[in-house]
Amino acid sequence: MNDQHNPYDPYQPQPQIIGYDAYGQPVYQQQAQAQAPQQPAYDPYAGGQQAYGYDPYAQPQAPQQPSYDTYQGGQPQGGYAQPSYDPYDPYGGAGGAGGAGQQWQAAEPAAPVSAPAGVPGQRPAPEPPTAPTAPGAPRRPEPDAEADEAKEYRTEQFSFIEEPDEDSEDVIDWLKFTESRSERREEARRRGRNRVIALVVVLVLAAVGGVGYLWSAGLLPGTGDSEKQGPNAVTGPQQRDTIVLHLHDLKGGGTSTALLVDNSTTKQGTTVLLPNALAVADTEGSATTLGKSVEEDGSSGTREALDTLLGAKIAGTWRLDTPYLENLVEYLGGIEVDTDTAVPDPKAKAGADPLVPKGEQQTLNGRAAVAYATHRASGEAEAKQLQRFGQVVNGMLRKMPSDASNAAAAIEYLQQIADPSLPEKDLAASLAKLADHAKTGAYKTALLPVAEDGSLAEGAGDSVVKDILGGKVTALDAGGVPRVSIKDGTGEDAVEAAKIVLINGGYAFVGGTKADSRAKSEVVYGDDAQKATAVEVAKTLGLPEGSVTKGKPAGTAAVTVVLGRDYEIPGAS
Repeated sequence: MNDQHNPYDPYQPQPQIIGYDAYGQPVYQQQAQAQAPQQPAYDPYAGGQQAYGYDPYAQPQAPQQPSYDTYQGGQPQGGYAQPSYDPYDPYGGAGGAGGAGQQWQAAEPAAPVSAPAGVPGQRPAPEPPTAPTAPGAPRRPEPDAEADEAKEYRTEQFSFIEEPDEDSEDVIDWLKFTESRSERREEARRRGRNRVIALVVVLVLAAVGGVGYLWSAGLLPGTGDSEKQGPNAVTGPQQRDTIVLHLHDLKGGGTSTALLVDNSTTKQGTTVLLPNALAVADTEGSATTLGKSVEEDGSSGTREALDTLLGAKIAGTWRLDTPYLENLVEYLGGIEVDTDTAVPDPKAKAGADPLVPKGEQQTLNGRAAVAYATHRASGEAEAKQLQRFGQVVNGMLRKMPSDASNAAAAIEYLQQIADPSLPEKDLAASLAKLADHAKTGAYKTALLPVAEDGSLAEGAGDSVVKDILGGKVTALDAGGVPRVSIKDGTGEDAVEAAKIVLINGGYAFVGGTKADSRAKSEVVYGDDAQKATAVEVAKTLGLPEGSVTKGKPAGTAAVTVVLGRDYEIPGAS
C-alpha cells in the first residue's frame, strides 16, 4: 500500500492543511513538522528582545520574524503547532526562500532602525521579541552579545565629530582667516567709497559757494556792474578803519599829514595825502588851514576838524616825529623807494654823493628816508613833497610785519608817547592790516584835491571823499550843527565878514573860496531835507528867501552860500 497520502481518498484520514508553499502547494501538519526549522519557543510574557542593528557599512539588518505560541511555555494543546503568518506573503503561505516547510509567521510591524550608540539626539529603538518555534522543535540559541555589538556602530567610529584632529583644526583656522580677510577687504572698499562720496560732496559745496559768492559780489559776467566798475567794485556799505598820521619835521619845521585808510570790505589800503592849505574849522568854528590846526589845535582838534570837513569817521591820530621815523626805518632794515630826485647830504662836503640817489628801487636807511620824505625844493609845489612822503609811508608799510604782535613790537621799540585816541596796541593792529595790503599790491596813494583858497576842489567829493573815505554830505554833523561853506563873488573880500555872521548864528563854517563876480547871491542846498536850513541861512546873512535854490553844495557842506554884489557886507561904509 502506498504510504503517500492521497488527499482525494475519502476513507483516509485527512491531515490538517496548515499552509501553502511558495508554489501554491498545500502544506500538511506532518510535513511541516518534518521540514520546519527548529526555532526557539516564544514566551509572550518573557519580554525578550530580538537583536538587530546596522552593519559597519550602514546596511540595515532584517529583523527575525518571531513565531507566536498561543500557549504559555511554548507547548500547544492537542499537539498542534500554532501557525505563524507572514504578512509579506501575498498568498498567505509560508514565506522564505525554502518554499514548503517554512512555518507560518505572524505579521509584525517593522521596527524603526535604531541609531548608532554615542550619537547625541537619537534614542535607541526597542528590540522585537524572539519568535517562538513549532512544538517539539529545539529552541534557537540566544544571539551572541559580542556579535550583536559588532554589528552596531561604536563611538570611536564617529571620532571625527567628537575628537577633531589637527587637520580639522587647520581647516577651521583657514576658514576663519579667509573670512576675516574678506571682511577686511569689504571694509576697505566701503571706506574707500565713503571717502570718494565725501570728497565729491565737498567739491560740490565749494563750487556752489564760490559761484554764489561771485554772483553776490557781482563778479560773474553779465551780473551787476562788475564789468564797468572793475573787480574791486563793491556796492553797499563798506567797513573802513581810518587813522590820521602827522609827520613833524623837528629840524626843518612844518608838518605833513595823511590819512591811512584800511577798507576791509574791498581789501584795499590807501594813503590819502592832505595839503596843509586845506581849509578847516578850528575849535571855535573859525576858518583855518590844516597846517595851522595841527600846530595850534593839536591832534584832537585837527582830528575833529577833518572829521567834520570830510564826513569820515577817524579812529585816532598817530604822531610821528622825524627821529622816530628814522628809528622805525632802521628797525625794519631799510626801505626801497623809486625816488624822483636826488637829495644831497647836508653833512657831506660839496661834490660828495647825494644822501638819496635818484632812480628806481633805491634802498634808503633811516636818515635817507627822513630826508626824502621832507624834501621840498625851492619853488616846488607842496604836492611834490607830499608825494615823496607818501612813497616813504608805502615803503615802510611793505616792511612792516603783517602780524599784529610783531607790529606791536616794532611800535614799542620806538618808545614814543602814544596818543590817547590810539594806543600802541590799536596802532599796531591797524598798521599790520595796512602792511598786508601793501605786500600784496593792494595799496595806493591819493592826493586830496584842494583849490587855491583851501576849499575842496570840484569832484573831490566823488573821487576821494566818497569812494575812498566813505564820506557823505549830511544835514547835520555829529553835534547837530549844519555845515555851511561860502563862495565869494562880490569882487571884494566878504568871506571873513560872512563867516563871523554864520558862526554867531550857530552854524559850522567849513571853508570859504573865491568865485567869479556875479550880481545875485544864491543859497544852494542839495537835499530836500536841507531846504529849511538853507532858508534860515539866507535870513541870517540878510539874503532874500528867493535866493534859496536846489543844487549841489561844495564839498561836504550841507549848504553853500554864493555871495553876489547884492550882498551887503556888515560894517562896510
